[in-house]
Amino acid sequence: MILSFNLFNHPKTSSQSISYSDFLDKIDRGEVVSVTIRGNKVKGTLITNEPFQTYIPKDAKITPLLREHKVRIRVEPEEESPWYMTVLVSWFPMILLIAVWIFFMRQMQAGGGKAFSFGRSKARLINDQTKKVTFKDVAGVEEAKEEVQEIVDFLKNPQKFTKLGGKIPKGVLLVGPPGTGKTLLAKAIAGEAGVPFFSISGSEFVEMFVGVGAARVRDLFQQAKRSAPCIIFIDEIDAVGRYRGAGLGGGHDEREQTLNQLLVEMDGFDASEGVILIAATNRPDVLDPALLRPGRFDRQVIVPMPDVRGREEILKVHAKNVPLAENVDLSVIARGTPGFSGADLANLVNEAALLAARKGKEKVEMDDFEEAKDKVLMGKERKSMVISEEEKKLTAYHEAGHALVAKLLPGSDPVHKVSIIPRGKALGVTQQLPMDEKYTYSKKYLLTRLAVLLGGRAAEEIIFNDYTTGAGNDLAQATELVRKMVCNWGMSEKIGPVTFGRREEHIFLGKELVQSRDYSEETARAIDEEIKNTVSRTYHEVKNLLTKHIDLLHKIAGLLLEKETIDGATLDKIVTEATVR
Repeated sequence: MILSFNLFNHPKTSSQSISYSDFLDKIDRGEVVSVTIRGNKVKGTLITNEPFQTYIPKDAKITPLLREHKVRIRVEPEEESPWYMTVLVSWFPMILLIAVWIFFMRQMQAGGGKAFSFGRSKARLINDQTKKVTFKDVAGVEEAKEEVQEIVDFLKNPQKFTKLGGKIPKGVLLVGPPGTGKTLLAKAIAGEAGVPFFSISGSEFVEMFVGVGAARVRDLFQQAKRSAPCIIFIDEIDAVGRYRGAGLGGGHDEREQTLNQLLVEMDGFDASEGVILIAATNRPDVLDPALLRPGRFDRQVIVPMPDVRGREEILKVHAKNVPLAENVDLSVIARGTPGFSGADLANLVNEAALLAARKGKEKVEMDDFEEAKDKVLMGKERKSMVISEEEKKLTAYHEAGHALVAKLLPGSDPVHKVSIIPRGKALGVTQQLPMDEKYTYSKKYLLTRLAVLLGGRAAEEIIFNDYTTGAGNDLAQATELVRKMVCNWGMSEKIGPVTFGRREEHIFLGKELVQSRDYSEETARAIDEEIKNTVSRTYHEVKNLLTKHIDLLHKIAGLLLEKETIDGATLDKIVTEATVR
């Protein structure tokens, strides 16, 4: 504001500015009538009444020259800065320091010292006022719930355990794949026990400043002791709990300091204080052994992928607030989603509800769940994709080959649906659903699976006497399956019950990067030969099977071209009628 005032407050003048030498020449010629001298600035009037201005050196002896030519001379004092500018310049540094001090004081009062809170823990406190999560909200992990139930009992009634000399585990490590409900289970423990719940991620400890991570660990445990009995939950603890000394180049001292402080705090507090540490990770293999020893994480609770009954219970939990139509059978949906985690099932229910809402329905029907499942597994229908009749026919015979082999071979998983509607990257799909959960696979089952994978390529060759790129993914899966049978599972009679290939895992990089070859060139040649022979032998068997039932192949492919999608019941009817005849 002061600058603007000064800029616009100066009086405007139309006088011309001349050089000092021109000024002297005009004096000599008698053209200057009067001048006003203010410091080294000169303003004057010429004989033609034109105003002018110029600057003169401070030591210039101009006065005698002006008097000699009878020029009227007026001298004024130099301009002084405005009083407010003088005050501002003098007091500005002090005003700035006072303003900064007031700002820091307010920040410290309002946020508990935010300006100096680098070492403060970022844990979020979930207390009684927050909506509680209980064991009723957790489904599909009954064994894990039973294991953590005694932690709840201890927090509610510690005398029950201490009177017999028992000590509750100081730390519980929840281990399981992503999306299985580890964080939800920890929240349920806090909700059941009715105690404060401090939640923090492993990545929130370490910052760019040295020592911040260790300071935050100390602050977290100090807060927890003040709120005891309570639960501390550290999500993704592998972010700070990896092996010490495994960093590339030794540049991870800050992370190791944080881990060291965590180890000290865990071993330092007494179980009687009622502070229990729960951590979750899906990579227990990279954790430092000092974390896993008794006295720190005494117990590891496995939170596995849910089985078919667990999936049904999870679906009931997530569908609790969703209006379902009478034709919805959650047991069928559970059987049709093998390998789905709790998070996947929650997403499935949400997708089905969104699809039903998009169609303007009042309730979610079974068709919506089926469409949502197909969308999650294979991607959305590509209705805008233009496919020629030739390609559509080829896709129909390809999928018919998969489906027919799956129906004809005993021990194969039942076919749930066959479709030639493009989804994602695939032009068609044959979906099989196992009747029961499988935890081990026999050689016979794997060879049947191999035959189903090769059925599409065999059908293409039989019908069109040509090969296409459509079977590329099937061949990749088939080759990888046979390689594991030969190298990992010892299912080759020629090679024998031996495993080949040592996996090398880098602790800090965290993933299996390379599989080193610990066998000779001769053995490698034998392995390649066995893989090739197994795939070729199965492929010829599949070709013979499809050739023998060529009429069925034509019928299934024709129905696919007509309806685009065939369910398992329709396929069963076609095969049964042909067998009876």
